[in-house]
Amino acid sequence: MAGRKKGAEAPAIIPAATAAPALVSPARPLRIVTWNINSVRLRLPLLADLVAALDPDVICLQETKCPDEHFPHEGAAALGFTHRAIRGMKGYNGVAILSKLPFATRDGADPDWCGRGDCRHLAVEVDAPGGAVELHDFYIPAGGDIPDREKNVKFAHKLDFVAEATAWSAQRKLTGGFRRAVLVGDLNIAPLEHDVWSHKQLLDVVSHTPVETQALTAMMAAGEWHDALRHFVPADQKLYTWWSYRAADWRASDRGRRLDHVWVSPDLAGGLRSHRVLKDARDWPKASDHVPVLVEVAT
Repeated sequence: MAGRKKGAEAPAIIPAATAAPALVSPARPLRIVTWNINSVRLRLPLLADLVAALDPDVICLQETKCPDEHFPHEGAAALGFTHRAIRGMKGYNGVAILSKLPFATRDGADPDWCGRGDCRHLAVEVDAPGGAVELHDFYIPAGGDIPDREKNVKFAHKLDFVAEATAWSAQRKLTGGFRRAVLVGDLNIAPLEHDVWSHKQLLDVVSHTPVETQALTAMMAAGEWHDALRHFVPADQKLYTWWSYRAADWRASDRGRRLDHVWVSPDLAGGLRSHRVLKDARDWPKASDHVPVLVEVAT
């Protein structure tokens, strides 16, 4: 498929040589948002609401569902995001990084995960106020409905993807590890007991099965990543970023899961300043089932 081949190539980088430099104070922490937008063209108007609510410097999107040639660059530029990297395909998957700050791509930093070329990862180095920050935007496969790799190829793909990402993190550790790095995205796994509305009822539901939660925990440990959201919200408190479309009243039932994550390298953990899960975004017109998540980190 042409779309799959496209994903294995370098991301499309949109130059901004004529753009005015971003007005970001050197004293201001870097404000990064991650959001599974569930179709960037369908929900482009909601980006303005996100910017008004969170004032981010960088937005990392997942599930853009848009081939590169149809990405709505004008809309992103109008919001001040003059630097953009995209890797998309028709109809599904896709990641994008929108930034007010200049960035450079990381040569060789985007493996062809599971040999599928399916547009699930982007890596850049952002020219943050305190120095360059390595930023990774991930969209891990959802895994289908049956938590059995023998019966469900989608679940097998998910486990294989996480295993490759774990090996990638471990290899980085052997060569010095992640430094001044941030990993964000829809990782499609809620690893902790209070990352889901009912730990007992979801133990056999894809996204919270033991094999998945153990795999994601191993990926985090391999890279020595620090869980930025749980830095602010203790592990014994409920924390969600996703609510199913199937709920008649999602807010009343509040059967959420924390599928969206922000991890930072150990040297940035001390710089974490604030976070926000924009829960009200789940009520926006034509809302995604995920909500934007902000983390602010001094660099």
